[in-house]
Amino acid sequence: MSYTSINDKRVVKNISSLPSSLNSSDGLSFKEEPRGPVETIYFNKKRPLPKEDLFFEEFEDIMGTPQPSRPCTLVWRDVSVHVKLKDGKLKRLVNNVSGIAKPGTLIALMGPSGAGKTTLMSALAYRNPVGTIVDGEIAMNGLPVGDFMHRESGFMHQDELFVENLTVIEHLSIMARLRMDRRTSSLVRRRRVNQLMRQLGLYGSRYTRIGGLEGRNTLSGGERKRLAFATELLTDPGLLFCDEPTTGLDSSSAQKLVSLLRASAAQGKTVICTIHQPSSELMALFDKLVLLAEGRVAFAGNASGALSFFESLGYHCPITYNPTDYFIKVLALTPGSEGASRQAIKSVCDRFAVSDAAKELDMEIHLEFHLMDHENEESRRIKQDSFKAPFFFTKIMWLVYRFMLVILRDPRVQTLRIVQKLAIALTAGMCFIGTVRLTQAGIQDVQGALFIIIAENTFSPMYSVLHIFPEEFPLLTRELKAGLYSTPIYYIARMIAQFPGLVIEPTLFTFVVYFIAGLRATVFAFSFTVVVSIAVLNVAIACGSFFSCAFGSMPLAISYLVPFDFSLMLTSGLFLKLSSIPKYISWIRHLSWVMYSNEAMSILQWDGVDNITCVVSDNNVGTPCLSTGEEVLGKYDFQSNRFWIDVMALVILCFAFHLLALVALRYRTRRK
Repeated sequence: MSYTSINDKRVVKNISSLPSSLNSSDGLSFKEEPRGPVETIYFNKKRPLPKEDLFFEEFEDIMGTPQPSRPCTLVWRDVSVHVKLKDGKLKRLVNNVSGIAKPGTLIALMGPSGAGKTTLMSALAYRNPVGTIVDGEIAMNGLPVGDFMHRESGFMHQDELFVENLTVIEHLSIMARLRMDRRTSSLVRRRRVNQLMRQLGLYGSRYTRIGGLEGRNTLSGGERKRLAFATELLTDPGLLFCDEPTTGLDSSSAQKLVSLLRASAAQGKTVICTIHQPSSELMALFDKLVLLAEGRVAFAGNASGALSFFESLGYHCPITYNPTDYFIKVLALTPGSEGASRQAIKSVCDRFAVSDAAKELDMEIHLEFHLMDHENEESRRIKQDSFKAPFFFTKIMWLVYRFMLVILRDPRVQTLRIVQKLAIALTAGMCFIGTVRLTQAGIQDVQGALFIIIAENTFSPMYSVLHIFPEEFPLLTRELKAGLYSTPIYYIARMIAQFPGLVIEPTLFTFVVYFIAGLRATVFAFSFTVVVSIAVLNVAIACGSFFSCAFGSMPLAISYLVPFDFSLMLTSGLFLKLSSIPKYISWIRHLSWVMYSNEAMSILQWDGVDNITCVVSDNNVGTPCLSTGEEVLGKYDFQSNRFWIDVMALVILCFAFHLLALVALRYRTRRK
C-alpha cells in the first residue's frame, strides 16, 4: 500500500488489496495515520475519531474476525449434590442426575422452586459454595471439571453485581484486563470491548454510569443484563451458564436477551440456562428442555417431546395453557397435600428413567465417557489449558484504578470527609487560640491540643471503614469464584487506592490545628507531628478494616469496637498515669497506638524545653511546679528517648492490623 500527499493529508493510493466492500467505487475516500506500531484507518472526517470509535463492522474484513471459541461438550453422569447443615447432617439437593450438552445447543433447565436448578448448574460450572459436596462425574471436552472452568466457561448470575459508579466502557475495559490472557494486545482488547458493545446494543450507552448516585442517568434493567452478558463473553468462552437471565425484565427485554443466547448457540457455543416459566415464544428459541423436580430429572429432550411424554402419563395440557407453565404446575408441590404431590413427582421421574428418551440419553453419555477413558496422553496434553493469567501487579494496578474511580466520583468517600476534617480543625484550633503557652496552665492546653489531633485521626476514620467490606463482600465473593484475582490482591489494591486520602486528611487537619493553636514552632516538631498523625490514621484504618472483615456486618463490628476504643482511651496516658494502671490490665497499652502517638507528640513538644514559667497563685499553691520538658514528660510516665520506638510501634501495629484483616477476610471468603 502506498501513499501520496494531498493538502497535507495522506490518502490511500492503492486500495486494490482492500475488500470489494471498501473499494473506491463506493464513493468513499480514506486516510491513514500511524498510531503506535499499528496504523489505524478511519473514514475521511475533519478530525480523528476517539479510540473507542475506531471499529466498525466493515473493518472486520480488513482486520479479520477474532478466533472462534473452542467447541465445548459438557457431560455429567450420576451427579448428586449435598449441602452440610448446621447440625452436621447432609441434605441432598440433587439426586443422581445425568445429561449432556453439545456445541450449538441452547438448553433450558426448568423446574419449580427448590427443584435444584441453580444447585445443579453451579456444580456443572465448578462454582460450588463451600460446604457443598458433589458426587458423580462431570467432564468438559474429555477432562474432569476443575479450576480451568473459570476461564473456559462464562457464568451469568441471576442478580447482576457491578461497581456502580463505573461507566459501561470502563467496566468492560477493566474486566478485559482481569479476564483475558496477558499475551493479548491492547488493540485486541479494545476491539473486543467495542465489538461486544455494538453487538449487544450498549455502544450508545458506553459513557453511561451503571448505577451510583441519584439524579444521574444510569443503565436500565435490560441494559444491566446485557452488560453482565457482555462481561462473560469477553474471553469468548465456548460454554455459557445463565442463571435466570430474564428475571426482572419485561417481555420485550427478555425476548432480546434470549435471542442473544440463541445467537451465541448458533455460533457454536454451548449454552445452559435456568429459566422460570418462559412464554411460548421464548421457549421456541431453546433446542433442549431439562425438567427437574425434587432434585431428579423429570424429562430431558425436545420441548415437543415433553408434551408427548406427559400426555402418555395422563397429563394433558389444556389448549389455553402455556406448556411450560403446565409442566411446572404438574411438578410443583401442592400446599396441603405435599405427600401426594411427592408421590406423583416420583412416579413421573421413575417413568422417564425407563423411557426410550432416557435410554438414548444414557447411550450418548456412556459413549462420551468411553471416548474419554480411551483417550491417549497426547490428546489430553493438547487439551490442557494454555491460559496465561495477568501478572500479580497488573491485577493490583487495574483494581487500584477501579477503586480510585469510585473514590473520586463518590463525594461521600473523600470530598465530604476532607471538608469535615477542615471544619473540625478550625473549630478545635480556635478553642486553643492563645492558650498554648510555656506556663503551668499551658501544659494542659498543649496536651489537650495533641489529644484532639490524635483522637480526630483515630476514632472517626476507624468507624468510617466499618461499612466498606460488608458492602463489597457480595461482589468480592463473586469475582473470587470467577478466578479474577485473589483475596490478598483485592485487599492490597483496596488499601493502595485509599492511601492518598490517608495522607491528605491528617496532614490538613494537623496543619490547621497546629498553627492556629500555636504549638511548638520548629520545622522538626511540626513535620514529625504530621508524620505521627499520618501513622495514627493509618493504624486506625487498619484496625477498623480488621473489625469490618472479622465480623462481617457494621452493627456487630461496632458492638465489639466500642469497648476496645474505651481501653485505648484509658491507656493513652492522658487520663491515667501509666504506672498506676493495674498489671492485669496494663498489657493493653502495648496495643494502644493512642498511647504511642501521645508519647511521641509530647516528646516533640517538650523535649529540650527548660523555661516553663512557674507562677505561684492561689489556684496552684501546694502543687508541684514543672519547669522543664523532662518533668512534664515524667508527669505522664513518658520518656524522651522513646520517640523512635513509638514511631516503630505505630508502623508495626499498622502492618499487624492489616495482616489480621487480610487473614479474617480470607477466612470469611473461604467459608462462604
